[in-house]
Amino acid sequence: MLTALLFRFPFPGPWGKELTEAARGLARDIATEPGLVWKIWLEDQAAGHAGGIYLFENAADAERYREKHERRLSAMRLSGVTANAFCVNSELSVLTMAGAALEYDPEKWEPVFGKDHAPIRR
Repeated sequence: MLTALLFRFPFPGPWGKELTEAARGLARDIATEPGLVWKIWLEDQAAGHAGGIYLFENAADAERYREKHERRLSAMRLSGVTANAFCVNSELSVLTMAGAALEYDPEKWEPVFGKDHAPIRR
């Protein structure tokens, strides 16, 4: 079953394009995680928080990644991390425009620019 994982934590920056440049390698690493369908990066500079919303193919991959990413954030000396996993209600989500993401089938998708980029439907 598809599982969504939500991370949120206090973050001192950098933000925007500076974060994009600083985290490019991390993003490439995250893109190779087993079971990851996609990640949305979140920034709230005014509140000093960052995070991400991840969609995984199953709860086991989401949990394995949660543990790995919590260790990574701790090594970066970031504290106050919250991480919550949720089962995805696919039927309702499709009704609210999440259809393309929830129709993910690794047998029907292929990389556009190699493994560093999001796949497209075949």
